Amino acid sequence: MGKKVLFVGAGAIGSYIGSFLSRAGHDVTLIDPWAENVDTINQKGITVTGPHDPFEARPKAVHLNDAQRLPRDFEIAFVAMKVYDTAWATALAIRHLRPEGYVVASENCWPDPIVASIAGPQRSIGLVMSKIGVALWTPGKVERGMEKGGNKGHDVFRAGEHDLKISKRAEELAEMLRVVDGAYATDNLWGERWSKLCANSMGNPVQGMSGLGSNDIMSSEVGRTITIHIAAEAARVGLAQGFKIPKFNGAEVDKWAGSDKREVWDELDRMLTPASAGGRNWRASMAQDVAKGRPTEIDYMNGHVVAQGKARGVPTPINTAVVEMVREIDSGARKQAAENIGIVLKRAGV
Repeated sequence: MGKKVLFVGAGAIGSYIGSFLSRAGHDVTLIDPWAENVDTINQKGITVTGPHDPFEARPKAVHLNDAQRLPRDFEIAFVAMKVYDTAWATALAIRHLRPEGYVVASENCWPDPIVASIAGPQRSIGLVMSKIGVALWTPGKVERGMEKGGNKGHDVFRAGEHDLKISKRAEELAEMLRVVDGAYATDNLWGERWSKLCANSMGNPVQGMSGLGSNDIMSSEVGRTITIHIAAEAARVGLAQGFKIPKFNGAEVDKWAGSDKREVWDELDRMLTPASAGGRNWRASMAQDVAKGRPTEIDYMNGHVVAQGKARGVPTPINTAVVEMVREIDSGARKQAAENIGIVLKRAGV
């Protein structure tokens, strides 16, 4: 049976998942602060493209300033905003849920404690989205740029409870999301979340500070150097917290953490080097943020790695320099440029 589903955020991921759920027969309402996007969705629907047949979906869309008029009978509310907007978005979501309804943290970084502080852990589910890149540059048009996972043996969506138990509702949520791609309920929310944080930390800030696309970065030695260093630090911090961290970006966590060994470094460098020139230069979410002139999530992404490393005595010089650089770009003190990668490495003493 169809569910009554609310999305607080109709950006890239909210529009993409919401469109699939709407097409599958769920009653979907999207709330978004981008007025032009809301108007376009209501007038023309959402055009969805990617590694699948294109389609158009017709969910309902509501302006943020009209959200208070919505009923309070939604069964599931997805928070799909930038992580720095999680608190108010969760407060809005919880107000419109049925008493037994719950909030899904469908964001990057480490949003779950924020959601739980408002909704309570008993009404919160984490949703880790692995190897999925989506973009919304034009109102009402969302594009997925990465390979579809489920038909390649990779499950994109991992729904998990805060108490790490497999619940009926987590299994039902995973089943709903299988109309989009592979999905399962996990008993390892924190390990899955850290794995995704590592993957995001490797690519997002490097693209954001440089203006280069993913293929251009991996085609350069300096690009692969900063990427491996970021991943190594993030992996060591995660292991120091005792997380069971799944494989990310092509290698096991112990491999990334052990990249200070020459033979391991060389193996990772070969793995990251593109097989051929001319691959697609996809822009990750932080690169999209910089291009659109909006604040990045750097303090909640690499900044979280730095904070947790400091708390556990794990050095994070590269991530610290990355955070400093992206903050300078956020503030307007520095322009996005390819040379920023080398500057970060120099600041970190590499």
